[in-house]
Amino acid sequence: MTDMSFLDDTRAGYDAIAADYVEMVRGDLPRSPLERAMLGAFAEVAGGGGPVAEVGCGTGRITAHLRELGVDVFGIDLSPEMLALAREAHPGLRFEEGSMTALDLPDGGLAGLVSWYSLIHIPPEHRPNVLAEFHRVLAPGGHLLLAFQVGDEPRVYTEAFGHPVSLVFHRLPVDGTADLLRKAGFEMTARLVREPRDSETNAQGFLLARKEPGPA
Repeated sequence: MTDMSFLDDTRAGYDAIAADYVEMVRGDLPRSPLERAMLGAFAEVAGGGGPVAEVGCGTGRITAHLRELGVDVFGIDLSPEMLALAREAHPGLRFEEGSMTALDLPDGGLAGLVSWYSLIHIPPEHRPNVLAEFHRVLAPGGHLLLAFQVGDEPRVYTEAFGHPVSLVFHRLPVDGTADLLRKAGFEMTARLVREPRDSETNAQGFLLARKEPGPA
């Protein structure tokens, strides 16, 4: 049987740190021009084609930013506590509980999908299946945007913001992740690697890809 306990650990960890996480990321996007540029590019290519999902939306700040850019977007997250904060902060947006390992969405129903620092919680052996799930729910020609910390070694946290947790943050190799996307049926559109800033210890990676047009 496949071990899916990482989902329970991730959910419990973010439930525990939800309020602290909000404060940590507050004001981060306005001082991140390269991140906004990638989100803007995604909004331009995917925003007019139909609904878009942010999978692993957390407190909804990226979902809200995409809506400000004119995207018909909704959020999905594992953590009920994070979702409660997202709904409180952005009452006009839709947020649903769910897992990227088994999205409760129809085949080919999305024009775009964003995974903004959420694929990092998926162990390597499960990553191809998750990318296949992203491919399934995107319409032919639909767009995918990934954001992640760059690297090879995972970081394991047993404590965060004074709370006991069991959270694993998988750093992802840029070329290896692009190869996985191609194997899942995506064609690469753009890639950006930003050097670490402030207290960051890793470069940050952003991949924009498109589901190959034609029959699913």
